[in-house]
Amino acid sequence: MADTIYEQALRYHETLTPGALSVVPKRSLREAKDLALAYSPGIAGPVLKIAENPDNAYRYTGKGNLVAIVTNGTAILGLGNRGALASKPVMEGKAVLFKRFAGIDAFDIEINSTNPEEIIQTVALIEPTFGGVNLEDIKAPECFVVEEALNERMDIPAFHDDQHGTAVVLCAGLLNALEVAGKELKNVSIVLNGAGAAGIAVARMLLTLGCPKDHLTLCDSKGVVSMDRMQDMNAYKAQFARTTKLKTLADALRGADVFIGVSKAGVLTPAMLRSMARDPIVFAMANPEPEIDLALAAATRQDIILGSGKSDAPNQVNNLLCFPFIFRGALDTRARRINDAMKLAAIRALASLAHEPVPASVLKAYGLPSLAFGRTYLLPKPFDRRLLTTVSPAVARAAMETGVARITIDLTSYTKELPQRVSDVA
Repeated sequence: MADTIYEQALRYHETLTPGALSVVPKRSLREAKDLALAYSPGIAGPVLKIAENPDNAYRYTGKGNLVAIVTNGTAILGLGNRGALASKPVMEGKAVLFKRFAGIDAFDIEINSTNPEEIIQTVALIEPTFGGVNLEDIKAPECFVVEEALNERMDIPAFHDDQHGTAVVLCAGLLNALEVAGKELKNVSIVLNGAGAAGIAVARMLLTLGCPKDHLTLCDSKGVVSMDRMQDMNAYKAQFARTTKLKTLADALRGADVFIGVSKAGVLTPAMLRSMARDPIVFAMANPEPEIDLALAAATRQDIILGSGKSDAPNQVNNLLCFPFIFRGALDTRARRINDAMKLAAIRALASLAHEPVPASVLKAYGLPSLAFGRTYLLPKPFDRRLLTTVSPAVARAAMETGVARITIDLTSYTKELPQRVSDVA
C-alpha cells in the first residue's frame, strides 16, 4: 500500500539533519584575516556606523532581507490549536518558501503564550533584528489585536498572512471570476461564510475594492451576522453586522452571485448551490476539505465557477502567490508598513498576470498541455517565475507612492535585477 502524504512528509523532515532550515554563511571565513573582518577587531567598523545612523544596519547587516515568522500555534493550518512547538514544522516550511520564491531569509519564532500582550512585547523587543514580521497561525480575534499593536509600535511592517495573504489571492481570483461571468463587483451579492482571521480580512478587502457593504453578508457558525446578534459577537464581526431578516446560510445564498467559504467542510449543500444566481462563483477554501466536495459542486451546477484551497484542483487560492512577493517589494523599499494600497497593487498584479500567455516551464511543472484565462484558470500558478517580477514591483511602487517607503528605487532596473535574487536557490 502506498505511503500517505503524511508518512512521506515525516521522512522528508527527518532525513539527514532534521528540519527544513539551516544557517549558511555568506562571507568567507578561511584564514586569520577573514576572522578579523567577520568578528573582532574589524567588526567595530560596522558597529560604529550603525550607532551613528541606524539606517546603516540595512547597509552592513542582513536586516533588510530578514523576516521573522512569528506564531503561537493557536490556529495551525486546518489543525487548530496544537501549541507553539507543534507549529515549528509549518513555520520552517514557510521560511523555505520565502527563500525559494523571493530570495528572502526568514527565521521562525514560536512564542509559548496565548496572551496577546506577551506576544506583542516579545516581537516588539526583537524588532532591531528584522526588516519585517510575518505573523502566522494565531487565532482570531487575538491575531487582530497583535497585528494592530505591532504596526503601531514598530517601524517595520507586521503582516498576518492568514488574513491578508488569503484576502489578496482570493480577491484577485474573484475579480477574474466576475470578469468571466460578465458581472461587476459593485452589482453582485456576496455571501462570506467564516468570520475568523481570513474571513474578516476578506470582508475588509472586498469593501476596499468597492463592494457595497449592503451587498456583503457575513455568516458564522450561528448563521447570518446581523444587528440582532450584536450581544454575542466581537467588535471585528460587529463591523459587518447587517440589518436583515436573513437568519441562516441557506437564507443568505438564495439568489446570491458569490459564495466564499473560509469555514469548514460540508456547510455548503447542493440545495444551497442550486438556489444561487446564474454562473455562481464559489470559492470553497476550508482546509483540508472544502465547504462542498468539488466534484459534487461541479455536478450540481454546470455553470459554476469554482475555486478552492486544494492544490490538485483548478483555481487554487494559495497564499504563496503573494506573501513572498509582497514582502520582497516591502523590504526593498524599506517600507514601514504593508498598507491597503500595497495589497491592492498585489491583487491587480495577480489578476492581470492570469491573463498573460502561460510559459512552457509552468505547463511542464504542472504536467499540463495548455492553460488559458477562463473558468479553470483564474489565478497564476505558484511556480510561475513571473510572480516575482510582476507582484513585487507593483507593491514597491505602491509603497513609494503612498509614503511608507524609506527609500526610492528605480523600478525598471529593479524588475530586471529581481530574478538574480533567487537564482542561487531555484
